[in-house]
Amino acid sequence: MNRQHTIAQEASLSGAGVHSGKPARLTIRPAAEGAGVCFVRSDVTDRDAMIPALVTKVTTTELGTNMSNEAGVSVATVEHFLAACSGLGIDNIIAELDGPELPILDGSSKPFVELLMQAGVKEQGAPRRLLRILKPVEVRHGEKFARLSPGPEGHKGFEMCVIIDFKTKAIGRQEIRFAMTPGAFARDVAWARTFGFAHQAEQLHAMGKGLGASMDNTIVVEGDAILNPGGLQAEDEFVRHKLLDVIGDLFLAGGQIDGLYEAEQPGHALNNQLLRAVFADATSFAWT
Repeated sequence: MNRQHTIAQEASLSGAGVHSGKPARLTIRPAAEGAGVCFVRSDVTDRDAMIPALVTKVTTTELGTNMSNEAGVSVATVEHFLAACSGLGIDNIIAELDGPELPILDGSSKPFVELLMQAGVKEQGAPRRLLRILKPVEVRHGEKFARLSPGPEGHKGFEMCVIIDFKTKAIGRQEIRFAMTPGAFARDVAWARTFGFAHQAEQLHAMGKGLGASMDNTIVVEGDAILNPGGLQAEDEFVRHKLLDVIGDLFLAGGQIDGLYEAEQPGHALNNQLLRAVFADATSFAWT
């Protein structure tokens, strides 16, 4: 039986947020069966500081997935950490943060994977909850679309196909197909870094965004060139990072997904709309 998992012990790391530029310490702790993933803002003491990692708590999706609770306490840029939890099969965990935004670290999920491995993955007694997709659900925005549908007949698990298409020759059109099998996320996806465009930096700073961004944590594209001295870790690192974001965003379903995800030019907003569309139609899914 596929059972729930938490971590064996506490572990921590520190870093600055990519948008706020503010330092924060993340401490992960084991959680009970059925608790799910829950963020806690330890620097907020005058009201409820607990934010369950659920799609209904997502408040904004501009340049990242950001969540708030009913008391107005928020946590920003959660997708890279959630992708690591999903990829390692962590169902229940407390993520305590003493600042407004998750650290960006190297711009990938790899440091979070290493943190979770350092804490140790621990099996629990209860069976894992799976969100089984029963019929296709799709959302579109112009040429962009995202779809969840049942997997092939007789097949169980989570498979994804992501396509991106940028005019710059540095990226171009890239496609990746991926199945969430043990070890696959850490091996094939976790290390892919976030990316941005040099010409947008000034505009982002004016919006109070990207204040912690640098070539240490972001692949920077200018025209048809990549500015980072070390270049790319793989030619398709861009689409691998988009896949990473998808995995993090969809873990806000509240559990692992049994089905097929397909998307062209996906983003945080589209992923959030897709999950909300699934839950809006009770005939499209079942918890098993």
